[in-house]
Amino acid sequence: MLIIRDLSKTYANGVKALHKINLELEPGMFGLLGPNGAGKSSLMRTLATLQEPDEGTAMLDDLDMLADKDKLRRVLGYLPQDFGVYPKLSPLLMLDHFAMLKGVVNKGERRELVDSLLHQVNLYDVRKKSVDTFSGGMKQRFGIAQALIGDPRLIIVDEPTAGLDPSERNRFHNLLAEIGENVVVILSTHIVDDVTDLCSSMAIMGSGEILLTGKPRDVIERIRGSVWSKQIQRSELGDYQKNHRVILSHLKEGHTVIHVLSDNQPDGFQAQEANLEDVYFATLINHGISVSL
Repeated sequence: MLIIRDLSKTYANGVKALHKINLELEPGMFGLLGPNGAGKSSLMRTLATLQEPDEGTAMLDDLDMLADKDKLRRVLGYLPQDFGVYPKLSPLLMLDHFAMLKGVVNKGERRELVDSLLHQVNLYDVRKKSVDTFSGGMKQRFGIAQALIGDPRLIIVDEPTAGLDPSERNRFHNLLAEIGENVVVILSTHIVDDVTDLCSSMAIMGSGEILLTGKPRDVIERIRGSVWSKQIQRSELGDYQKNHRVILSHLKEGHTVIHVLSDNQPDGFQAQEANLEDVYFATLINHGISVSL
């Protein structure tokens, strides 16, 4: 279990990136949702020992993550938002290099490990090609392969599906689901569907704080029966925002559809099955965080 208590971080320019973060994460996929600037990457970088918090604790079972960074790094898998590689090298050589850095010094053991990882992420057939020939999804799968070296107890992936096409995103989802059965996996993202599809528990983050936690189905249940929808003219959005709690607007067949939150059915609206996207935007709006509708 990963237990985070009162984790805080303020940067030199005065930006309060993290404020009293408290979380308890069981093994499995945990989704961290939030808009850009919410503090997600700051939290991930802190847990990955890339920056020091101002205060707070983080314990992975009996391991003090902030006090014993070297020990943590031996059991940590990390795929950052901007994952850099040596573009002219092959995944075979790169993974061999990373495995050596992780302490796998026996050449035969290292080759067996690398081959196994390449098969797991479906890159074995292109193992000798240079990484700069890979698609975005292939690079992300390679990133997961390097994160799996050393049987990590904690895996952190930061915005892993941004920019992937639907087929690569689906392939990446299947890979994450497979590895997230026995270890703590933190999936940091602003893509609601990633959390809906993959995560058994989640949190919504905004302005450096945890705004909501729970299981996706449970947080959706909290607003079930309170979401209503209506097709409007785009020019009418401002008026509806003045008179209703508009939490979402989207296009459907070229027309603007809004979702509002209300205990009673507003005139002209129809019942809308609540989903995690409704929860996400309602949570941000309720905490005064600006969202683009």
